[in-house]
Amino acid sequence: MTRIRRGYIARRRRTKIRLFASSFRGARSRLTRTIIQQKIRSLVSSHRDRDRKKRDFRRLWITRINAVIRENRVSYSYSILIHNLYKRQLLLNRKILAQIAILNRNCLYMISNEIIKSKRKL
Repeated sequence: MTRIRRGYIARRRRTKIRLFASSFRGARSRLTRTIIQQKIRSLVSSHRDRDRKKRDFRRLWITRINAVIRENRVSYSYSILIHNLYKRQLLLNRKILAQIAILNRNCLYMISNEIIKSKRKL
């Protein structure tokens, strides 16, 4: 029986996988089985960390807003500010509030004072 030459499909699949892992170190960029395992692992990590990144940024924004609010008033807190914003139907998300808190604190103080003033009127 004569020898059959293999086609190019398997080789093409392996080179495609190697291109994905070309930046990895050691055997993780050279050996096909290890590359496949590392590829699965890295895709799982990237999928998980996309959600974690959103969570981490939200925590950062909340911390920044809370720090600036408490710096001005001792009894006033982040949770009260957000509650009053929702009550007054002011549509400012946490990212925007955090940017205001960092770049223009006086503006955030004005917003919180307006909320307090309108609260006293009601």
